[in-house]
Amino acid sequence: MPADRLDRLPVCRLGGGLRVFAATTPRARLLGLAVLDELGTDEALLLAGCRSVHTFGMRFALDLVFLDEHARPIRAVWGLRPRRVATWLPARSVLETPAGGGYAFVRALGSL
Repeated sequence: MPADRLDRLPVCRLGGGLRVFAATTPRARLLGLAVLDELGTDEALLLAGCRSVHTFGMRFALDLVFLDEHARPIRAVWGLRPRRVATWLPARSVLETPAGGGYAFVRALGSL
């Protein structure tokens, strides 16, 4: 799957130049960031309606920011390595960003 597939997704810009790509289809949510070689730490993928994330097929570690129904951070997982699963049942959405990038998104969206 080509890395430019994220460019086809809707994007939202947050303060500080942060970009959030929205995975709006089941296929986009299933693929997530798998098989991409890299993603900037100022970029994230929003998985709306997801409470669980897998890192099978990932080539880099992720920071995960679990969000409530108002898109406020309620939990974070830092540096989740490939071939792992993380779940937070109270969440309504998840932001995936490369390890080290999650802190900026938590600051932009509000503290945990």
